[in-house]
Amino acid sequence: MRRIVVSEFLTLDGVMQAPGDPNEDRSGGFDHGGWQLDYFDDAFGDFVMKGFANAGAFLLGRLTYDNFAAFWPNQPADDPVAGPMNATPKYVVSTTLSEPLPWQNSTLIRDDVAGAIRRLKADDGKDIQVIGSGELVQTLIREGLVDEYQLMVHPIVLGGGKRLFRDGLDLSRLELLDSSATTKGVLLLRYQPAAA
Repeated sequence: MRRIVVSEFLTLDGVMQAPGDPNEDRSGGFDHGGWQLDYFDDAFGDFVMKGFANAGAFLLGRLTYDNFAAFWPNQPADDPVAGPMNATPKYVVSTTLSEPLPWQNSTLIRDDVAGAIRRLKADDGKDIQVIGSGELVQTLIREGLVDEYQLMVHPIVLGGGKRLFRDGLDLSRLELLDSSATTKGVLLLRYQPAAA
């Protein structure tokens, strides 16, 4: 059985919106896009690359897919991130996209999202990694489909924006698997849902 691993850049106040680019997601009047860019170092890069090394597939929401599909196929094939991103199977959850999808190795999930993801998990293989994809992650959390959270918590408070853990979720406890910090103060945390 495969695991679903949610990998997210977060602020100290839990915001996950638009970490990588000022224009990534301006919904809700969000004007702090690109907040994550000043915090990269070798330890941070190693954490991200370990996640990629364990990924046998990526599961993405439409907005994240659109952003990635516009960028990663245009990067050099020997780029350490572009190589895995382009070659690894990608499953995109969307009711607005239609097939064929433009990015190589991409499959669309339109209907029975939770059932389709449970079927993917039932296969043998490496982890299914979720990057960004805030709305999709809410579905995964509600359906109890997340096996691990890999969180990169940055020493910045934005005061607003889309959060990973939103109001209205059921009480849930997490078990810390591993923690470390980068030279720039980013906490690298791995959690799994605690047994009931």
